[in-house]
Amino acid sequence: MPHYRFCFFIFIFLNIFCHELSAQANTVSLAKVKDLTQKACDYLDETNYEKSLQKSGMALQYAFDLKNDTLISRNYNIIAINFHDLGEVDKAVFFYNKALAYAERSNIVSLRMMITSNLGNLFFFEKKLYGTGITYYKESLKFGKQQKYLKEIAITNLNIVWSYFKIENYKEGLPYLRYINKHQNDLEGKSNDIALNFLNGMYWANENNAVKANEYFLKAISVGESKDEKTDLIYAYLEYSKFLNKIGKSEEAYKNLLSYSKIRDELTDKEKLKRASIAGFNRELDEYKREIDKIENEKIEQYRSLKKSRIIVVLFVIISLIFLLLIITLIKNIRLKKKANIELLQAKEIAEEASLLKTQFISTISHELRTPLYGVVGITNMLLEEHKELSQSQHLSSLKFSARYLLSLVNDILQINKIEENRVILENLTFNISDEIIMIKNSLSFLSQKNNNKIKIDIDPCIPEYLIGDKLRLAQILMNLVSNALKFTKDGEVEIIVKLNKVEEKKYFLEFHIIDNGVGIAVVDQSKIFEKFVQVGRKEEDYQGTGLGLSIVKRLLGLFGSTINLESDIGAGTSFSFVIPFEHDPQKTRKIIDEIEVDLTSSEVYKILIVEDNLINQLVTKKIIEKNNYVCEVVDDGFKALEILEKENFDLILMDINMPLMNGFETTKRIRLQDIKTPIVALTAFDKDEITDEAISAGINDIIVKPFEPVKLFKIISYLIKETKNVG
Repeated sequence: MPHYRFCFFIFIFLNIFCHELSAQANTVSLAKVKDLTQKACDYLDETNYEKSLQKSGMALQYAFDLKNDTLISRNYNIIAINFHDLGEVDKAVFFYNKALAYAERSNIVSLRMMITSNLGNLFFFEKKLYGTGITYYKESLKFGKQQKYLKEIAITNLNIVWSYFKIENYKEGLPYLRYINKHQNDLEGKSNDIALNFLNGMYWANENNAVKANEYFLKAISVGESKDEKTDLIYAYLEYSKFLNKIGKSEEAYKNLLSYSKIRDELTDKEKLKRASIAGFNRELDEYKREIDKIENEKIEQYRSLKKSRIIVVLFVIISLIFLLLIITLIKNIRLKKKANIELLQAKEIAEEASLLKTQFISTISHELRTPLYGVVGITNMLLEEHKELSQSQHLSSLKFSARYLLSLVNDILQINKIEENRVILENLTFNISDEIIMIKNSLSFLSQKNNNKIKIDIDPCIPEYLIGDKLRLAQILMNLVSNALKFTKDGEVEIIVKLNKVEEKKYFLEFHIIDNGVGIAVVDQSKIFEKFVQVGRKEEDYQGTGLGLSIVKRLLGLFGSTINLESDIGAGTSFSFVIPFEHDPQKTRKIIDEIEVDLTSSEVYKILIVEDNLINQLVTKKIIEKNNYVCEVVDDGFKALEILEKENFDLILMDINMPLMNGFETTKRIRLQDIKTPIVALTAFDKDEITDEAISAGINDIIVKPFEPVKLFKIISYLIKETKNVG
């Protein structure tokens, strides 16, 4: 009976499919897919699995090109039936689920009915998971009722009864048995009468009605012996034997058990011959499944790339139009600046709307800018290192400065977005406040010299030597405030003052003051300067900047639970102040210091594999690696990485994430499936927080965001390689 029902649903599929094919649009490419799918059906009906899989694979690829969910679902279903009939149960489940997913998208009820029924058969007869089989049968029954497929509904009810009776849940199975008994004329298959009779026999045996049970069992056996199909007959003999043994007729029970064993052995021998005939073909099934996966991955990646390209183009057009509108608006405002206040207000609203759209646009493409910036910075460094005579070139210096300035802008925008989306988590690091502030002073020495300013530092001696807190966020706050003060001060002084405000147990509250004697900020503008993209003071001089620094400062202080105070007036300088609590715990500090990894250097020559599709980035990364006397190989995509890893061993892999055909996550998963333990570091233009979870899940060991400092890369390489060798 399982084989009969299996073939029966193939027959249903052929009828439904052929009927609906004639209703499709008569285009050349679509007609080709239909023809290939029909041939795959025909070959499957003839049990020519090799040709059926070949045709369905080709049809699937064309269906993806057409983005036709119905055809994709049907070809996945054909592939699943092939694997099902070949005994590759797990692969069949995989492709049935693929087929079901696309059937749900196409919303073809008959298709969903067929696939869920096939899954029910698989879990019931092959996996013996009767509960799961019942779930799928009921789902199929729901779809069948919508379309009023009487014969299919009857067969599905029969399967549900059988499933419930197998787990001895006669109460749940009884309503379905009553339905079949009432609609048994709908059962036209050559073996279903056998199943219906012995299922009735099982029910009455459970009800202890020996007369009715015996009558139904004998009828099932009588019908079965007159038929060529013996699959259901063996179940009739088996269940009848159990019934006879239950009522004490051991001898008759034994005879029926012998009949069961005889037919079972005959069917088993046939199955062995069938398996032997396809054993060689089974070895090719894994490769076929990989090819199907590759087709879908390629098409999905193409869809994503196309969608992303369209979004970027559309956004670029929109922002260009907005910029053009802004220019026109500004020209009109200059010419008509004496017009009524209502016109000025409208222009302001247009500018604010444009600014909002600009922010959204830049947020969308900012991570795309990191990749070319990595190439610009890397190639500039290469030119300066390889051609010392160019070290004084203003052109190269301007190029490097411009790239780093643009990178700073991208980082500022990403920082704002991360804070607003609550994705910034403060860290606990041990640090010395004096060292941090001196480092900030040295970092800004160029800016202070440019405007002939002096930076003065005054730190309260009562502050402990070591504190615990997020020193990186603190440094970012101070860098923004001090650099802002230096920009708006000429021939003056910027003072950094740190006082101990109060102590509560282990919490030391530090009070910071950033004071300058520059141009100052008008009272009317003081409420605006902490907003994004807002700048004041450009009327007389063009101060370089993005208008994001103070906005970032305000939001970072909010993470510390603090606020910022401002005192300023035009021509009288500016003073910013805020209070941040830090922890002072000598034991905890010592523990943190002990756990800090020292700079790991090695004289060993490591072999590195670079997986990167961008030619410029390949060149830059390879140059950085070889500069450290490492050996490296470069491949363009994930498939080539898998190929080279089969032949060669590497100490570490540098993996790009956004690659065509197969991205870095999928490549890493496949590497790990091959039981390759080589450390993998993601080199990516994505923000680290956006991909950390997926990277860990894929098996990536660490992440470095482009552009990066080579020293940081080599520390991570050395640490991961040594850690892997120690574990091994």
